[in-house]
Amino acid sequence: MPPRARKRCHAALTGLVALAATAAVLSAAPPATAADTWTEVGSDRADPLTESQGLTSVEVPAGSPNRYTGIGTIPVGVGVRGWNHVGDPDAAHDGHYVEPYQRDSGTTKMFRVRAPGGGWSEYVHTLGAGEALNNSWVAIAPEGQWMLAGEWGTMNRLQVFPTPGVNPATSPSADLPQVSSVRLDRPVRDVQGCDFSGPTTLLCSSDDPAGDLFGITKPLLQIDLSAAPGTADVTGRVTALRQLPLRSGCSGGFETEGVDYDRRTGTLRVIVMSPGFCLLTDSKTYRFTRG
Repeated sequence: MPPRARKRCHAALTGLVALAATAAVLSAAPPATAADTWTEVGSDRADPLTESQGLTSVEVPAGSPNRYTGIGTIPVGVGVRGWNHVGDPDAAHDGHYVEPYQRDSGTTKMFRVRAPGGGWSEYVHTLGAGEALNNSWVAIAPEGQWMLAGEWGTMNRLQVFPTPGVNPATSPSADLPQVSSVRLDRPVRDVQGCDFSGPTTLLCSSDDPAGDLFGITKPLLQIDLSAAPGTADVTGRVTALRQLPLRSGCSGGFETEGVDYDRRTGTLRVIVMSPGFCLLTDSKTYRFTRG
Protein backbone atom coordinates (compact mmCIF):
# COMPACT_ATOMS: atom_id res chain seq x y z
CA MET A 1 0.00 0.00 0.00
CA PRO A 2 1.25 3.55 -0.74
CA PRO A 3 2.02 5.83 2.24
CA ARG A 4 -0.84 8.07 3.44
CA ALA A 5 -0.83 11.42 1.69
CA ARG A 6 -0.14 14.42 3.93
CA LYS A 7 -1.75 17.02 1.66
CA ARG A 8 -5.03 17.17 -0.20
CA CYS A 9 -3.34 17.80 -3.52
CA HIS A 10 -1.24 14.68 -3.03
CA ALA A 11 -4.40 12.66 -2.27
CA ALA A 12 -6.15 14.02 -5.34
CA LEU A 13 -3.21 13.16 -7.57
CA THR A 14 -3.05 9.65 -6.14
CA GLY A 15 -6.77 9.22 -6.86
CA LEU A 16 -6.38 10.38 -10.45
CA VAL A 17 -3.50 7.97 -11.03
CA ALA A 18 -5.55 5.10 -9.61
CA LEU A 19 -8.52 5.97 -11.81
CA ALA A 20 -6.30 6.17 -14.88
CA ALA A 21 -4.74 2.80 -14.11
CA THR A 22 -8.16 1.21 -13.62
CA ALA A 23 -9.42 2.66 -16.89
CA ALA A 24 -6.39 1.32 -18.73
CA VAL A 25 -7.01 -2.21 -17.42
CA LEU A 26 -10.71 -2.08 -18.26
CA SER A 27 -10.07 -0.78 -21.76
CA ALA A 28 -7.61 -3.60 -22.41
CA ALA A 29 -10.06 -6.32 -21.34
CA PRO A 30 -13.16 -7.55 -23.21
CA PRO A 31 -16.52 -6.30 -21.87
CA ALA A 32 -17.46 -7.92 -18.55
CA THR A 33 -21.00 -8.56 -19.80
CA ALA A 34 -19.67 -11.25 -22.15
CA ALA A 35 -18.48 -13.50 -19.32
CA ASP A 36 -19.74 -15.30 -16.26
CA THR A 37 -19.00 -14.32 -12.68
CA TRP A 38 -17.59 -17.06 -10.44
CA THR A 39 -17.83 -16.74 -6.65
CA GLU A 40 -15.69 -18.75 -4.23
CA VAL A 41 -17.86 -21.00 -2.03
CA GLY A 42 -15.32 -23.26 -0.27
CA SER A 43 -12.07 -25.17 -0.47
CA ASP A 44 -10.44 -28.50 0.34
CA ARG A 45 -6.80 -29.30 1.08
CA ALA A 46 -4.85 -30.44 -2.00
CA ASP A 47 -2.32 -33.19 -1.32
CA PRO A 48 1.03 -32.17 -2.87
CA LEU A 49 1.85 -35.69 -4.09
CA THR A 50 -1.44 -36.93 -5.50
CA GLU A 51 -3.56 -33.81 -6.08
CA SER A 52 -1.07 -31.21 -7.25
CA GLN A 53 -1.42 -31.23 -11.04
CA GLY A 54 -4.99 -31.71 -12.10
CA LEU A 55 -8.47 -33.04 -11.43
CA THR A 56 -11.67 -34.07 -13.15
CA SER A 57 -15.15 -35.28 -12.28
CA VAL A 58 -16.14 -38.67 -13.71
CA GLU A 59 -19.77 -39.32 -14.64
CA VAL A 60 -19.56 -42.98 -15.76
CA PRO A 61 -20.04 -45.28 -13.97
CA ALA A 62 -22.47 -43.43 -11.70
CA GLY A 63 -21.06 -42.63 -8.28
CA SER A 64 -17.43 -42.53 -9.48
CA PRO A 65 -15.09 -40.45 -7.31
CA ASN A 66 -13.31 -37.39 -8.66
CA ARG A 67 -9.90 -38.19 -10.11
CA TYR A 68 -6.71 -36.23 -9.39
CA THR A 69 -3.18 -36.26 -10.81
CA GLY A 70 0.21 -35.54 -9.27
CA ILE A 71 3.72 -36.94 -9.17
CA GLY A 72 2.44 -39.68 -6.87
CA THR A 73 -0.19 -40.89 -9.35
CA ILE A 74 2.28 -41.70 -12.17
CA PRO A 75 2.51 -45.50 -12.43
CA VAL A 76 6.03 -46.88 -12.00
CA GLY A 77 5.89 -48.58 -15.40
CA VAL A 78 5.09 -45.24 -17.03
CA GLY A 79 7.66 -43.19 -15.11
CA VAL A 80 10.59 -45.53 -15.85
CA ARG A 81 10.01 -44.91 -19.57
CA GLY A 82 10.63 -41.21 -19.05
CA TRP A 83 7.04 -39.95 -18.78
CA ASN A 84 7.77 -38.03 -15.59
CA HIS A 85 5.08 -35.33 -15.70
CA VAL A 86 1.31 -35.72 -15.80
CA GLY A 87 -0.93 -32.74 -16.42
CA ASP A 88 -4.59 -31.86 -15.92
CA PRO A 89 -6.86 -34.74 -17.07
CA ASP A 90 -10.43 -34.89 -18.32
CA ALA A 91 -13.19 -37.46 -18.70
CA ALA A 92 -15.64 -37.86 -21.56
CA HIS A 93 -19.33 -38.14 -20.77
CA ASP A 94 -19.22 -41.83 -21.82
CA GLY A 95 -16.63 -42.62 -19.12
CA HIS A 96 -13.34 -42.51 -21.07
CA TYR A 97 -10.66 -40.82 -18.93
CA VAL A 98 -7.58 -39.14 -20.47
CA GLU A 99 -4.31 -38.05 -18.82
CA PRO A 100 -1.67 -35.94 -20.65
CA TYR A 101 2.00 -36.91 -20.19
CA GLN A 102 5.32 -35.36 -21.13
CA ARG A 103 9.01 -36.08 -20.65
CA ASP A 104 12.12 -33.96 -20.46
CA SER A 105 13.31 -34.50 -24.05
CA GLY A 106 12.35 -36.09 -27.32
CA THR A 107 9.83 -35.45 -30.07
CA THR A 108 6.63 -36.95 -28.65
CA LYS A 109 3.97 -36.44 -26.00
CA MET A 110 1.57 -39.06 -24.71
CA PHE A 111 -2.09 -39.40 -23.75
CA ARG A 112 -2.94 -42.26 -21.40
CA VAL A 113 -6.54 -43.43 -21.64
CA ARG A 114 -8.69 -45.51 -19.31
CA ALA A 115 -11.72 -47.08 -20.99
CA PRO A 116 -15.05 -47.28 -19.13
CA GLY A 117 -14.41 -50.99 -18.61
CA GLY A 118 -11.13 -50.30 -16.80
CA GLY A 119 -8.43 -51.10 -19.38
CA TRP A 120 -5.60 -48.63 -20.05
CA SER A 121 -4.01 -47.72 -23.41
CA GLU A 122 -1.44 -45.17 -24.59
CA TYR A 123 -1.65 -42.84 -27.57
CA VAL A 124 1.52 -41.05 -28.69
CA HIS A 125 1.61 -37.79 -30.66
CA THR A 126 4.67 -36.74 -32.65
CA LEU A 127 5.44 -33.03 -32.28
CA GLY A 128 4.74 -30.78 -35.23
CA ALA A 129 6.84 -27.84 -36.39
CA GLY A 130 7.13 -25.26 -33.61
CA GLU A 131 5.13 -27.35 -31.12
CA ALA A 132 6.23 -27.20 -27.49
CA LEU A 133 7.27 -30.44 -25.80
CA ASN A 134 5.13 -29.94 -22.73
CA ASN A 135 1.63 -31.38 -22.41
CA SER A 136 -0.10 -29.37 -19.73
CA TRP A 137 -3.79 -30.33 -19.97
CA VAL A 138 -6.61 -31.88 -21.95
CA ALA A 139 -10.27 -30.84 -22.30
CA ILE A 140 -12.73 -33.16 -24.04
CA ALA A 141 -15.51 -31.39 -25.94
CA PRO A 142 -19.02 -32.26 -24.69
CA GLU A 143 -19.91 -34.25 -27.81
CA GLY A 144 -16.85 -36.41 -27.12
CA GLN A 145 -15.16 -36.81 -30.50
CA TRP A 146 -12.63 -33.96 -30.17
CA MET A 147 -10.17 -33.00 -27.47
CA LEU A 148 -8.25 -29.78 -26.82
CA ALA A 149 -4.74 -29.67 -25.37
CA GLY A 150 -2.37 -26.88 -24.43
CA GLU A 151 1.27 -25.94 -24.20
CA TRP A 152 3.27 -23.96 -21.65
CA GLY A 153 4.47 -20.42 -22.27
CA THR A 154 2.82 -17.52 -24.08
CA MET A 155 0.53 -18.98 -26.74
CA ASN A 156 -1.89 -17.74 -29.38
CA ARG A 157 -3.49 -21.12 -30.04
CA LEU A 158 -4.89 -24.27 -28.46
CA GLN A 159 -4.45 -27.67 -30.12
CA VAL A 160 -7.29 -29.92 -31.29
CA PHE A 161 -6.97 -33.72 -31.46
CA PRO A 162 -9.40 -36.58 -32.06
CA THR A 163 -10.24 -37.89 -28.58
CA PRO A 164 -8.15 -41.04 -28.12
CA GLY A 165 -10.24 -44.11 -27.41
CA VAL A 166 -13.47 -42.29 -28.27
CA ASN A 167 -13.00 -41.06 -31.84
CA PRO A 168 -13.03 -44.16 -34.10
CA ALA A 169 -10.18 -42.71 -36.16
CA THR A 170 -7.73 -43.19 -33.27
CA SER A 171 -5.62 -46.23 -32.42
CA PRO A 172 -2.82 -46.87 -29.89
CA SER A 173 -0.77 -48.29 -32.75
CA ALA A 174 -0.96 -45.10 -34.84
CA ASP A 175 0.31 -41.57 -34.27
CA LEU A 176 -2.33 -39.29 -32.76
CA PRO A 177 -2.48 -36.28 -35.12
CA GLN A 178 -3.30 -32.69 -34.36
CA VAL A 179 -6.22 -31.95 -36.69
CA SER A 180 -6.80 -28.22 -36.16
CA SER A 181 -6.31 -25.28 -33.80
CA VAL A 182 -8.26 -22.78 -31.74
CA ARG A 183 -6.90 -19.39 -32.83
CA LEU A 184 -7.05 -17.03 -29.84
CA ASP A 185 -7.89 -13.34 -30.22
CA ARG A 186 -5.25 -12.46 -27.61
CA PRO A 187 -2.34 -14.41 -26.10
CA VAL A 188 -2.54 -16.48 -22.93
CA ARG A 189 0.35 -17.51 -20.72
CA ASP A 190 1.14 -20.69 -18.75
CA VAL A 191 -2.32 -22.23 -18.95
CA GLN A 192 -2.39 -25.19 -16.55
CA GLY A 193 -5.88 -26.52 -17.20
CA CYS A 194 -9.08 -26.01 -19.17
CA ASP A 195 -12.51 -27.60 -19.08
CA PHE A 196 -15.68 -27.13 -21.12
CA SER A 197 -18.57 -25.48 -19.28
CA GLY A 198 -20.73 -25.55 -22.41
CA PRO A 199 -20.53 -26.68 -26.06
CA THR A 200 -18.29 -23.77 -27.06
CA THR A 201 -17.13 -22.29 -23.73
CA LEU A 202 -13.91 -23.11 -21.89
CA LEU A 203 -12.83 -22.17 -18.38
CA CYS A 204 -9.05 -22.14 -17.93
CA SER A 205 -6.58 -21.60 -15.08
CA SER A 206 -3.50 -19.55 -15.93
CA ASP A 207 -0.30 -19.57 -13.87
CA ASP A 208 0.80 -16.26 -15.43
CA PRO A 209 3.14 -14.59 -12.88
CA ALA A 210 3.55 -11.31 -14.76
CA GLY A 211 0.03 -9.92 -15.05
CA ASP A 212 0.76 -7.83 -18.13
CA LEU A 213 -1.70 -9.65 -20.41
CA PHE A 214 -4.88 -9.01 -18.39
CA GLY A 215 -3.88 -6.68 -15.58
CA ILE A 216 -3.90 -9.49 -12.97
CA THR A 217 -1.66 -12.42 -12.15
CA LYS A 218 -2.91 -16.04 -11.94
CA PRO A 219 -6.22 -15.35 -13.73
CA LEU A 220 -9.24 -17.54 -14.31
CA LEU A 221 -9.95 -17.25 -18.03
CA GLN A 222 -13.03 -17.83 -20.16
CA ILE A 223 -12.54 -18.72 -23.83
CA ASP A 224 -15.59 -18.52 -26.10
CA LEU A 225 -15.18 -20.50 -29.31
CA SER A 226 -16.71 -19.40 -32.61
CA ALA A 227 -17.89 -22.99 -33.17
CA ALA A 228 -17.51 -26.42 -31.64
CA PRO A 229 -14.00 -27.84 -32.26
CA GLY A 230 -13.38 -30.32 -35.05
CA THR A 231 -11.20 -30.71 -38.13
CA ALA A 232 -11.43 -27.01 -39.09
CA ASP A 233 -9.79 -24.16 -37.18
CA VAL A 234 -12.04 -22.03 -34.98
CA THR A 235 -11.39 -18.77 -33.15
CA GLY A 236 -11.43 -18.22 -29.41
CA ARG A 237 -12.32 -14.99 -27.59
CA VAL A 238 -10.39 -14.72 -24.31
CA THR A 239 -11.73 -12.94 -21.22
CA ALA A 240 -10.07 -12.70 -17.80
CA LEU A 241 -12.77 -13.31 -15.16
CA ARG A 242 -10.92 -12.87 -11.86
CA GLN A 243 -7.70 -13.60 -10.01
CA LEU A 244 -7.63 -17.06 -8.46
CA PRO A 245 -7.25 -17.18 -4.64
CA LEU A 246 -3.69 -16.68 -3.39
CA ARG A 247 -3.90 -17.33 0.34
CA SER A 248 -1.34 -19.12 2.49
CA GLY A 249 0.55 -19.00 5.76
CA CYS A 250 3.72 -18.62 3.67
CA SER A 251 4.77 -15.83 1.33
CA GLY A 252 6.21 -16.40 -2.11
CA GLY A 253 5.13 -17.73 -5.47
CA PHE A 254 1.87 -19.66 -5.76
CA GLU A 255 1.24 -22.11 -8.60
CA THR A 256 -2.20 -22.50 -10.12
CA GLU A 257 -2.85 -25.98 -11.49
CA GLY A 258 -5.74 -27.89 -13.04
CA VAL A 259 -9.41 -27.00 -13.37
CA ASP A 260 -12.66 -28.98 -13.48
CA TYR A 261 -16.24 -28.02 -14.25
CA ASP A 262 -18.86 -30.52 -13.05
CA ARG A 263 -21.94 -29.98 -15.22
CA ARG A 264 -24.08 -32.06 -12.84
CA THR A 265 -23.69 -29.57 -9.99
CA GLY A 266 -22.47 -26.44 -11.79
CA THR A 267 -19.37 -26.43 -9.58
CA LEU A 268 -16.00 -25.17 -10.80
CA ARG A 269 -12.89 -26.39 -8.97
CA VAL A 270 -9.32 -25.07 -9.34
CA ILE A 271 -6.13 -26.27 -7.63
CA VAL A 272 -3.74 -23.62 -6.21
CA MET A 273 -0.48 -24.84 -4.65
CA SER A 274 1.01 -22.75 -1.84
CA PRO A 275 4.59 -21.38 -1.75
CA GLY A 276 7.50 -22.77 0.25
CA PHE A 277 6.89 -25.17 3.12
CA CYS A 278 3.17 -24.39 2.99
CA LEU A 279 2.98 -26.47 -0.19
CA LEU A 280 2.61 -29.36 2.26
CA THR A 281 0.11 -27.76 4.62
CA ASP A 282 -2.32 -25.31 3.04
CA SER A 283 -2.46 -25.93 -0.72
CA LYS A 284 -6.10 -25.90 -1.75
CA THR A 285 -8.67 -26.99 -4.30
CA TYR A 286 -11.04 -24.02 -4.41
CA ARG A 287 -14.74 -24.38 -5.31
CA PHE A 288 -16.73 -21.75 -7.22
CA THR A 289 -20.29 -21.31 -8.41
CA ARG A 290 -21.81 -18.82 -10.88
CA GLY A 291 -23.03 -15.53 -9.47
